[in-house]
Amino acid sequence: MAKPATVKIRLNSTAGTGFFYVTKKNPRNQTEKLTFRKYDPIAKKHVEFKEGKIK
Repeated sequence: MAKPATVKIRLNSTAGTGFFYVTKKNPRNQTEKLTFRKYDPIAKKHVEFKEGKIK
């Protein structure tokens, strides 16, 4: 059976609030770790989110 093309990743907030988003990425096309500027509702502002593993 073939391996799935996409994997689930966790985007952790760098504001230190513990908030995270869960999304998917294709590791064949995106080999480096993802970083996004997204809204953190606990900090009530846009902050950088970095990729981490889902446990």
